[in-house]
Amino acid sequence: MKKGIAVAGTILVDKINEISAYPKAGELTKIHAVRLAVGGMVPNDGLDLIKMNPSLPVYAIGCVGSDSDGEYVVKTLEDNGVNTDGIQINTTERTSFTDVMSIIGGQRTFFTYAGASAKFGFDAFDWDNLPVKMLHLGYFLLLDRVDDGDGLKILKKAKALGIKTSIDLVSENSNRYALVRPCLEYVDNLIVNETEAGALCGIQPSKENLVDIVKKLKDYGVRERVIMHTPDIGICYDGNNLTTIASYCLPNGYIKGTTGAGDAFCSGALAGIYEEKTDEEILEMATVSATCSLRTADATSGIETYEKMEEFCKQFQRRKLCL
Repeated sequence: MKKGIAVAGTILVDKINEISAYPKAGELTKIHAVRLAVGGMVPNDGLDLIKMNPSLPVYAIGCVGSDSDGEYVVKTLEDNGVNTDGIQINTTERTSFTDVMSIIGGQRTFFTYAGASAKFGFDAFDWDNLPVKMLHLGYFLLLDRVDDGDGLKILKKAKALGIKTSIDLVSENSNRYALVRPCLEYVDNLIVNETEAGALCGIQPSKENLVDIVKKLKDYGVRERVIMHTPDIGICYDGNNLTTIASYCLPNGYIKGTTGAGDAFCSGALAGIYEEKTDEEILEMATVSATCSLRTADATSGIETYEKMEEFCKQFQRRKLCL
């Protein structure tokens, strides 16, 4: 019987600069703190998953450069128990990185270098020795070969092997979301934020449109569920039932950064799906994980075992649900 989750795709290093405000062109702002952290979907989701459930087999699949950043990523994953046998070393490209401008307690802006992750594609997988129950692939719109057709090939192959699939995207101001739509009929679980979801189906992601968005995405062929997260609410639609859960009311000063909140939500949802929880329980695990991620500036430090995070979140009340 297959066990575990493979997280495949974007691997990079986040160079996080904490600032008080983002400057206009020609202006200067002071950097209050600088830190190095692993980033991208593979490290973020991989570390979150294994921290939530240390007994869960987690496999990382992707590409890094033959440099100190690549060594740092691989060592960080291995030290936390993530299997890194599926990470390829590219000798001609440096490890992908992102300079993150993180406003303290607020939004962040990214400047990314494609690097080795741009070489990731179908041939990164050892398909004859992939023992997993689930495969999570991302980020679409950030991986050149995935966007150019390898993403569809990967999902088709995984489905042929009986592996449950899920995908994640990046938020991009473009018309390239149409590239993802042919993949959706090979996706069991689509997990995206409201910006990505709206762009993917061509509907403005205002509050009154959220239900229409998840229903339209399900109609594109998503097999099991569409899961969408916003700062205020999480939504799950399985083709028949619509499930919603409100975010927590958090005190002033609680949020130290939002760099990994989306990935933490996704990881909580993946853990719930893996454990075959109900849709309500899946959303509960997702919002608890995202809430704990918000208490640290980097993407993964706020994540603990799910039991500890669940207990921690009992101190908060949920927002009034209005959809």
